[in-house]
Amino acid sequence: MKSTKILLVLTVLSVICKTGFAQKRDSLTTKLIAVVADKFANARALNFELSGSAPYNFTSEILGKGTQTGRITNWMQIRANANLNFIQTGKWILGANFSYRHTSVTAALDEPLAGINSSLKGNLQYHSSSLNLTRIVRVFGKTTILSGSVSVDGSEKKFERTKGLFATTILLKANAKTRLGVGFMVNIDPSAQLPALPIFTFEHRFNNGLIADITLPRNIYLRKHVLKYGRLSIGTELDRTGFYLYNQDNSGRTFEYNQVDVNSGLTYEHLVFNYFVVTLKGGMRASLSPRIFDRNQSYRDPIFETKPDPSAYFNAGISFNPFAKKRK
Repeated sequence: MKSTKILLVLTVLSVICKTGFAQKRDSLTTKLIAVVADKFANARALNFELSGSAPYNFTSEILGKGTQTGRITNWMQIRANANLNFIQTGKWILGANFSYRHTSVTAALDEPLAGINSSLKGNLQYHSSSLNLTRIVRVFGKTTILSGSVSVDGSEKKFERTKGLFATTILLKANAKTRLGVGFMVNIDPSAQLPALPIFTFEHRFNNGLIADITLPRNIYLRKHVLKYGRLSIGTELDRTGFYLYNQDNSGRTFEYNQVDVNSGLTYEHLVFNYFVVTLKGGMRASLSPRIFDRNQSYRDPIFETKPDPSAYFNAGISFNPFAKKRK
C-alpha cells in the first residue's frame, strides 16, 4: 500500500512538472533547467537508480589508534529523486527536491574492536528534502546564476540535520558550440568535507560529434551521441553516500557516516518514449576517507575512519525528463 501511494504521488508530480515546464519554453530559466537536467539524472523531474559494488577490503582506524582490517561483502543502494518547481518566471525559480536512499550493507572487522561494533549488517534509510531558490541576473554584462537552498535530512527514525547551500556561477561564454562558467559554492553543513569549493563548468561540441563536458568538482566526461537515441560517456564523477547510525557504542549517541566516491568508467543513456532516459553505468570506484563521526561534532573529528580498496561498481536507472527530445 505504501509503495502504491508513493508511485501515485510521483506520477502526479511528473505530470505537474511536465505541464509547468511547457509554459515558458524560451525563457532563460527554462533553458537553465533543461541544461542541468540533461547533465544530471538526479536533477530531472523523476529519477530512480539501483547501484551495487563488488566486495572489497579496507583498513580502519578508531579514535586515531591502531589499525584493523575488514571487508565489505555486500553493498547495494536504491535511490529515488523528485524535483518540482512551484514558481518559475523569466529570472526566478522556486522549487523543491525530494530524495530517498535505501542502502543495504554487510561489513565486518577481522578482529573485535572496543568502542564500536565490529560488524555492521542491515538496511539503512536516508531522506532529504530541500527548498531551492534560483535567480538569473546580469553582472558585468554576463549572465550570472545565483542559487541557494535550505534542506532537512534524516533516517526512518527521525529528522536529523538542517543544512544550507549557496552557489553562484557567471557564464563567461555561451554559444552554440561552447559554454564556459566559473563560480563558487558554500556549504553550511558540519558533515561537509570542505565548507567552500570553486565551480568550473565547460562544455564544447567538436566537429566530429564528441562533446567535452566538465563540471568541477562534480564530473569530467567525454560524450558522444550514438545509435540515434543513445549517448555514450567516458569519464569520472563524484558521488556521495551518507546515513545516520544509532547505538553504535551503547552510549545512545547518534552517529553520521559520510563517504565520497570517485566513480570512473562508462555511462550509456538511451531515450525511450520521448521523455524517459534509461541509464547504465559501470567501472571502478575509489572511496575518499569514509568516516563515522558524532552527529554533533565535525566530519574532521571522526571516531572511525577507513581506507577502502578500489572496487568495481554498476548503476542502472530510469528518469523522466520533460526536456528530452529525439534527435532527427
